[in-house]
Amino acid sequence: MTTPAIRVTGIDEADELLSTDPLALVIGMLLDQQIPMEWAFKGPATLRDRLGGLDATAIAAMDPDAFVAVFATKPALHRFPASMGRRTHELCVHITDTYGGDAAAIWTGVDDADELMTRVRAMPGYGDEKSRIFVAMLAKRLGVRPAGWEQATAPFSDDQPRSVADIDSPESLARVREWKKAMKAKGRSKAD
Repeated sequence: MTTPAIRVTGIDEADELLSTDPLALVIGMLLDQQIPMEWAFKGPATLRDRLGGLDATAIAAMDPDAFVAVFATKPALHRFPASMGRRTHELCVHITDTYGGDAAAIWTGVDDADELMTRVRAMPGYGDEKSRIFVAMLAKRLGVRPAGWEQATAPFSDDQPRSVADIDSPESLARVREWKKAMKAKGRSKAD
């Protein structure tokens, strides 16, 4: 196994999935709220194991309540398994309806950062900040760099270790945590 481009979970197999499966990455980013990053980004691997695969079209075809039940099976995939399970299902419906089930089609062939930001913001659960962080992660970790990505994702495009976009090792995860803690102590956010 090569070193994964995305190394957030501390589990090689889960990080490899994030680095190679676009749907896993999109779901991991969706789950990254109100829980530790490692837990959020481990969620796609756990979901894949529970479902026997990770496929947007198959998830979209599931009964939403049945999908939430999979999501809520202990250990739950999120602190709020019902709402995040529904949102993950909605995300897979969106990817199926808009991109034929291919999560990579969200960014493949897009050469303009504004267009990419529009596509990402349209996904259920992706607000402005999450979208900027996600596009910065695509650029920094996977080399997806449409024209204007630095401006579109600012301040997450800078060299400050401020988000999951800046994590490629346990050491960088520690730096991001230290920076966030310092910013919180100053009453500032990760976007400051």
